[in-house]
Amino acid sequence: MGANETADKIARFMLAAEGTGPAWGVEIEEAREGYARIRMTVRANMLNGHGTSHGGMIFALADSAFAYACNGRNLRTVAAQASIVFLDAAREGEMLVAEAREQALAGRSGVYNVSVTAADGRPVAEFQGFSRSIGGPVIGESE
Repeated sequence: MGANETADKIARFMLAAEGTGPAWGVEIEEAREGYARIRMTVRANMLNGHGTSHGGMIFALADSAFAYACNGRNLRTVAAQASIVFLDAAREGEMLVAEAREQALAGRSGVYNVSVTAADGRPVAEFQGFSRSIGGPVIGESE
């Protein structure tokens, strides 16, 4: 199995193992080493008091894409720090797409940028995550 096939398998394993992504309807469009693109439709129970997507939901979507991208080498990796800038509101029924890209990797540390857009390409948020590998594989040979 090649590196990108392994990364895709890891992302799908992680999504299936977590409670949050499946509960929110997160779907993986593509995952490869250092990269992930996922999507989620904004539902009524994801809205804030202004009737737009809660910022925490947008952050969580970006954070999930970040997690799939930085674990793609099958080395358990966690977030050390993350930040987000919200650019536009998302409304109920809109499909959000989070695209994570590895920007730098040095030793056990990495930097990942995640763009969150509406399905029409409108920018919704920009997220930056800093990762730290903690050792051990995400999936074993039997997974």
